[in-house]
Amino acid sequence: MVVKVFIKRVVPEDRAKEMIPLFRQMRVLATNQSGYISGETLKSLDRPDSFLVISTWQSPEYWEKWLLNQERREIQDKIDALLGGRTEYEMFHYGFGE
Repeated sequence: MVVKVFIKRVVPEDRAKEMIPLFRQMRVLATNQSGYISGETLKSLDRPDSFLVISTWQSPEYWEKWLLNQERREIQDKIDALLGGRTEYEMFHYGFGE
């Protein structure tokens, strides 16, 4: 079952320049993971400090394996330290079926 993961971050304006290289590192690592399909990063027009990453995976298991990846966790820890909080994740699948 293909899943989309929505990753929400509020990036303080004074931290954005430090954050961009970390976002890029995360994307490069993700693209090399089994089960990764695609990803995109969006910036809100209404709230310039609000970012949304939409990551698509072949299954919830592939996403969960990526979530536990040590290299990803190290980068994520740096991102969360700059954010001063935790990144939010929410996973969705297509359709109304179970």
